Amino acid sequence: MKSYRIASIPGDGIGPEVIEATLEVLGVLATRDGGFGLDVTGFDWGSERYRRTGALMPKDGVEQLKRFDAILFGAVGAPDVPDHVTLWGLRLPICQGLDQYANVRPTRILPGIASPLAGIGAGDLDWVIVRENSEGEYSGHGGRAHRGLPLEVGTEVAIFTRAGVERIMRFAFETARSRPRKLLTVVTKSNAQRHGMVMWDEIAEEVSAEFPDVTWDKMLVDAMTVRMVKNPRSLDTIVATNLHADILSDLAGALAGSLGVAPTANLDPTRRNPSMFEPIHGSGFDITGKGIANPVASFWTAAMMLEHLGEAASAGRLMRAVEKVCAAGILTPDVGGSATTREVTEAVCEAIRAANA
Repeated sequence: MKSYRIASIPGDGIGPEVIEATLEVLGVLATRDGGFGLDVTGFDWGSERYRRTGALMPKDGVEQLKRFDAILFGAVGAPDVPDHVTLWGLRLPICQGLDQYANVRPTRILPGIASPLAGIGAGDLDWVIVRENSEGEYSGHGGRAHRGLPLEVGTEVAIFTRAGVERIMRFAFETARSRPRKLLTVVTKSNAQRHGMVMWDEIAEEVSAEFPDVTWDKMLVDAMTVRMVKNPRSLDTIVATNLHADILSDLAGALAGSLGVAPTANLDPTRRNPSMFEPIHGSGFDITGKGIANPVASFWTAAMMLEHLGEAASAGRLMRAVEKVCAAGILTPDVGGSATTREVTEAVCEAIRAANA
């Protein structure tokens, strides 16, 4: 039996709730499959650790993670800790330190879940958003001078390298090629950002020559928000910068019904380092401890992790179980239901146990 070493970082807010549910589901799935096992190690990294020690994770945290096959991450963020402290203290150091340069965010409307878009249902919205995850607007380059003075200055410099743009563009074209429609939309803001974004456009043109079977177009990010709402059927695979794709994927999750069903994979496609898998929804301060957090995003994230590990059959079984439960109307309040986290989890576990081979 194959055994995969999984680092579990539940983090803050509803993160521990959905990760606990996900590990339970994964345990049932591994038993049902019989061909693999999961060796899970938990880490208490997050805002509570920050309050105790002054750091969200230890200095050698990234090195500790390198011995694992994958990382399952919950959420980071707390009302009493500034957001830039939590983000730069945990998630970004992991993504950048492990060169997880491809952030992949699939979006589709699951059975039983309604989109806020009129006339759009399951099958009408089926996208994969590829987000550059290592540089761009989140490079951390910049600073502040003359703090507290009338002439105080703050700079935030977006870094775009040819190597970084080429590799994410090639990854996006390969992703588009692997999907039935073979369609890619490149999103920039090159009319206003005339250096880095124009370079994105130029590199997209260059890389496209390697993929003659992929149809591609390009959009300015503001126009893209309109297209996503007005003509979702016209889109399939989307690639954008760190900041633009972060915003667009939240919109995508909302259009699919809720951020509670939206998953993420932070991938090192070279597989030199472990990849990290997390739900998009964040720490959900307002519902923490109420038992109503939607675990579907985390379950879908776990399916992406299994597929990355080579367990495609079990990944498919997990997603079929999730879709069966959603179609049956066992839904949490964020998607119009009244079920608890526990009830959804139990229903998915039972669907896995009852599934045909």
